[in-house]
Amino acid sequence: MRGVGKRGRFILSAAMIVLAAGAAGCTTTDRTTTGSVSRASARPIEQMNSLELAQAVQTYGLRYQKNPKDKPLALAYANVLGMTGRNDQALAVMRALAISYPQDRQVLAAYGKSLASAGQFEAALDAVRRAQTPAYPDWRLVSAEGAILDQMGDQTTARTLYRRALDIQPNEPSILSNLGMSYMLSGDLKTAETYMRNAVAAPGADSRVRQNLALAIGLQGRFQEAETIARRELSPQQAEANIQYLRAMLAQQNSWNMLKDKPKS
Repeated sequence: MRGVGKRGRFILSAAMIVLAAGAAGCTTTDRTTTGSVSRASARPIEQMNSLELAQAVQTYGLRYQKNPKDKPLALAYANVLGMTGRNDQALAVMRALAISYPQDRQVLAAYGKSLASAGQFEAALDAVRRAQTPAYPDWRLVSAEGAILDQMGDQTTARTLYRRALDIQPNEPSILSNLGMSYMLSGDLKTAETYMRNAVAAPGADSRVRQNLALAIGLQGRFQEAETIARRELSPQQAEANIQYLRAMLAQQNSWNMLKDKPKS
């Protein structure tokens, strides 16, 4: 497989966000966890600020210690851990859950997501493929497999999988966003932007999809436009979180100041 180039390494952490969007849905981690987190907080985790996420981690951590085999609780806990960057801890939670539920598709898919977030791509592929049912494929698992392959440098196979997922679930924003990220990984930012815009316009697009569009635009040097998109959210707290996300992505190669100060053509 082709290795991920310099731009691909820069985008790699952003690609993990897209994997979360694609894989979480199939595991119902987003849906199940969002419901669970909503009971501890007033809104889904995608709209929480850093303080709310930290509180959610503490709340679910205490519950998890009392009953680590509670599947919905463990999925919720692993998801909020991942949202706060505690990938190793999230993986430990999911590994224990996979031992308790070795044949559960939902658990295996979430386990694959955690493995990928921790950089264990071969193991992640195995978990996602074991969770899939070839006779009745789940589009979310197909898209998740593509996202893992993208991060392993196999953009050609990944894009084939994304298009297969779109055949099953047309106009799904997480798949379109994954496809856009694939082109971003290979440096084709114009094509990436096109898919990202389609993803943002599709019903059900969430904050992560808009963040990735802002990233694609920011990498092209259109800093103000990127910041405007990143701030176009449901709340001031989430808007600021999006700006921090964009800054973190661009700062990996000191790109933030470079793009901000770039002369207009």
